[in-house]
Amino acid sequence: MNSRTPWARPLLATGVAAVFCLPLYVALVNVFKPSAKVVASPLALPVPPTLDNVERVLRRPDGLFWYGLVNSVTLTTLSILITTVLAAMSAYHLVRAGRWWSRAVLGVMLAGLMIPPAVIMLPITRILDAIGLMHTMPGAVLVDVGYYLPFAVFVFMGFVRSVPRELEEAAAVDGAGRFRTFWQVVFPLLRPASASVLIFLGVWVWNDFLTPLLILGPGAGNTVTVGIFRSIGPYQQDFGAVFAFMLLATLPVLAFYLAFQKHFVRGLTGGATKG
Repeated sequence: MNSRTPWARPLLATGVAAVFCLPLYVALVNVFKPSAKVVASPLALPVPPTLDNVERVLRRPDGLFWYGLVNSVTLTTLSILITTVLAAMSAYHLVRAGRWWSRAVLGVMLAGLMIPPAVIMLPITRILDAIGLMHTMPGAVLVDVGYYLPFAVFVFMGFVRSVPRELEEAAAVDGAGRFRTFWQVVFPLLRPASASVLIFLGVWVWNDFLTPLLILGPGAGNTVTVGIFRSIGPYQQDFGAVFAFMLLATLPVLAFYLAFQKHFVRGLTGGATKG
């Protein structure tokens, strides 16, 4: 594009943005329309708007949304907290060890991220069934921690390299051991990286569909993502309620992102140019 067509670039950017925003627009406007209008005119504005779809989701006799919300909050909270703590300690040890095997361990861990979760789901379910954790919340947490731990370690390692060793040496002179030095000196400096890891893992675990569907199963309930799937039956398709379900399922993770977003970019780039 040359300088003789200054309008071309903004026009192209607007068109691309419109394409990406169209699904969000459809999902949002159909929350506030009756199901009959959702099918007849999905792109039309909700005139007049109604909250009947939201009320039907919140007042379902089976409590599908509330039950799924409790499971999602429990699964996401436990998974991201355990993964963050283990990843921070593992990254600190691998960086400070400075041996050839630390790079080999990181390479093996990152290689695991190249395998799609669906490919390894069968052996995972066999192992969980053998140790008695199939269809349980601890089993689902264990799967999420094991799969997302390499990514979290990778993010923390870049940031740990930017922490001066002199701080740890000063703490050692004052009598602090390795454990106390890490938690009181190093880990507080990893706050931006922790925020980035929490956001990434929180969104991934919250939006995950396959793991809770197979690991938790019908006996242990469902998450909000599985609840959206189960709200659509072969003989009942209330699209207005489905869109309302999707909106309500998005609000908690959106609020979580907004709470940590000021540390997000800083945490991703903080250790990229150091060490």
